[in-house]
Amino acid sequence: MKKVMNYRNKEKNEAEINITPMLDVVFIMLIFFIVTTSFSKESGISINRPTKQNMPTEKSVTAVIKISEAGQIAINQTSVDKSAIRAVITKLRAENPNLSTLIIPQTGASTGDLISVMDQVKQAKIEKISIATQTKS
Repeated sequence: MKKVMNYRNKEKNEAEINITPMLDVVFIMLIFFIVTTSFSKESGISINRPTKQNMPTEKSVTAVIKISEAGQIAINQTSVDKSAIRAVITKLRAENPNLSTLIIPQTGASTGDLISVMDQVKQAKIEKISIATQTKS
């Protein structure tokens, strides 16, 4: 009779793996990932591409402003004093209301000169300002 009792005691002492808590954790993680992906929005810049309907019909004229390493400024290949930039751009804008500017600083040009030129152009009420840069290859 002792042999039968020992056999039954061994069956009761066997360890069982309870997977219910693991399933609860997996289910909660699933809900968490579903909720966070549905609320996350990617940030970015919206770009309005021009269409044929809203393309400008008038040709726009571009004033090219070059800044040398020595700080000399030329507008459309004409040398201009730093204090006269606004007046020259205002005169060009009076001739063509759709005037845009392209500022081309040389590689060693001062950042201060570039900013002062941009400021003068902005004071002349020019909205379209572009800056050209050179890349080293």
